[in-house]
Amino acid sequence: MAITAPKRIGSWFIAFVSLVGFTLPVQAQLTVDVENTAADELTIAVPGLPTPRSQETAAGTTAELGNKISDVIVSNLQSSGLFKPLGRNQVRGISFAEVTSPQFPYWNSTNASALIQGFVRTNGDGKLTVGCYLYDVALQTELTRQGFVVAPRDWRRAAHKCADSIYSRLTGESPFFDSRIAYIAETGPKDNRRKRLAIMDSDGANHRFITNGQATALTPRFSPDYSRIVYLSFLDGNPRIYVYEVGTGRQKLITQSTNPTFAPRWSPDGKWILYSMAIAGNTDIYKVSSQGGTPKRLTFSPGIDIGGSFSPDGSRIVFESDRSGSQQLYVMGANGGNERRISFGGGRYATPEWSPRGDLIAFTKIAGNFRVGVMTPGGSGERLLTNSWQDEAPTWAPNGRIIQFFRTTRGSGKTGIWQVDLTGRNERQLPTPVNGSDPAWGPLLP
Repeated sequence: MAITAPKRIGSWFIAFVSLVGFTLPVQAQLTVDVENTAADELTIAVPGLPTPRSQETAAGTTAELGNKISDVIVSNLQSSGLFKPLGRNQVRGISFAEVTSPQFPYWNSTNASALIQGFVRTNGDGKLTVGCYLYDVALQTELTRQGFVVAPRDWRRAAHKCADSIYSRLTGESPFFDSRIAYIAETGPKDNRRKRLAIMDSDGANHRFITNGQATALTPRFSPDYSRIVYLSFLDGNPRIYVYEVGTGRQKLITQSTNPTFAPRWSPDGKWILYSMAIAGNTDIYKVSSQGGTPKRLTFSPGIDIGGSFSPDGSRIVFESDRSGSQQLYVMGANGGNERRISFGGGRYATPEWSPRGDLIAFTKIAGNFRVGVMTPGGSGERLLTNSWQDEAPTWAPNGRIIQFFRTTRGSGKTGIWQVDLTGRNERQLPTPVNGSDPAWGPLLP
């Protein structure tokens, strides 16, 4: 095994483990079909990650971290709905020497189709090297290997990166585990909610509150480079759009008004912020530089134009409008104009968001209950993915395969962050310490 020199990315390091004199056989085609709703989950064994010698780090011993990393990998893969992981409590432990020499007869007896093995060891500079290997049990072949050099405090990121590499190799899809989520944390009675801005990892770990709740926070969104979060704040009853710098904790006021203001959103290049504002009974969509300045009005039709989400290439905007008599979805150019209605399925449509892959638009459909659905940018292929009482405000995973939203429980008013994949069959709630709404899934971490 050889490891290349670490490549610095931001404040942490990634080193990719090279394949030395190794060629995959042509027949090694173990895959997972993400589109097949009837497919069984792939059984995949994930023993604890051994260490050549247990050593202390700032985050615990390397032996302890090997078990924790294995547990996070299991949790990540299980949450995708595509895998049935056999964790370290269901299979035997392995030695460091076995990492590159799996005992395939044993793994075959567990009925696992795939095997993840790896290791954790300390480096001379105080960092960790985490190795990650994927094997096809039936063919007894290695499918992929990667290694990550991280500070001990970033061990969870190494686990997410490992799970991402496994997910991508077996599904052919882009990764999404190594990402973060912003949302609105809600506490207090239903008629007097305290709403704070909060962020966490994609699996709910490393949770922290960003604002103190003195001013109501709404509709956060990460910038494309993760350095900033735009959100709406009501201080003294007046709406203000702020940009919060994640690294420094500083906030910048972008625009403020005594007029009702809604739903700020980033452009794909991070240079513009889209939002809606009501003036004299008419609500239109505006955009303003992410550094502040004079807003530019984009819509001029009588009625209520709200929301707005750029296409990934920045050339178009999807938004909601009642200009036809009820809330419907429209697409227009990035600077306004060429407006075209795309929703015709009955009921009302709201909170559209363009997929990062550009192939679909997610939305909330209001026809009795609130449900989350998707359609193509041309309006065809409408599918509803959820069927609860009140599901709304969809946001996309970085790979465009999973949608997150918030669900309100009938009667209690309690809200929670949920997600569902594009098949509609893998639905689960994300753990949060308090009620949650307005989720915003960021891109892959740099």
